[in-house]
Amino acid sequence: MSGYMPGPTLIAAIGLGVYHGINPAMGWLFAVSFGLQRQRVSAVFAALVPIVAGHAISVAAFVLLFLGGGLVTGHGVVRLIGAIALIGFGLFKFVRPRAHPRWVGMNVRGRDLVLWSFLMATAHGAGLMFLPIVLGMSPDAGVHSHAHGGAAAVTMTDVTAVLLHMGAMLTVMAFLAVVVYARVGLAILRRAWINADAFWAAALVLTGVFTLLT
Repeated sequence: MSGYMPGPTLIAAIGLGVYHGINPAMGWLFAVSFGLQRQRVSAVFAALVPIVAGHAISVAAFVLLFLGGGLVTGHGVVRLIGAIALIGFGLFKFVRPRAHPRWVGMNVRGRDLVLWSFLMATAHGAGLMFLPIVLGMSPDAGVHSHAHGGAAAVTMTDVTAVLLHMGAMLTVMAFLAVVVYARVGLAILRRAWINADAFWAAALVLTGVFTLLT
């Protein structure tokens, strides 16, 4: 990724954050349940903070993995392996859409929510989706910037991408959680549920194909 943030990369980081925020599997539904259980909207926001923190840790770990792999093997290898992983994981999610952590209950503390969110984001391949963003959407830009650019420029760019992603995700999650808590209630999710897992699996596969071909 170059020392500047290209427009498409900015949009991709924000767009991915919006999608993660919409997806109930990323935690906003859990936050609504907390609020309803405790009968106060502050409990919704209190749950969102550790949920977003766990997601951020997972995404950041994948970003560091991509960057480290690029330094060791070259970005062409990272692109190929990452694309195959995206496609393979997407196909797995089609076959096993509900393969994700289930151990956590409602009586949990903040650190439990951080761990749960980290596991959920990792199990859903949220960090994998950052591969094209880390590569800068451009083979030449991605290779030259990470191979020859300074560490400070790389760190600043990648941190900015993650922060934009998390900001967009938190904004969307907070909006949906508060609206459902205050106006709709969880009953709507039993009457009109969109299978986000199928959309997410398709997005993983398409992102892998895009990464492979660019």
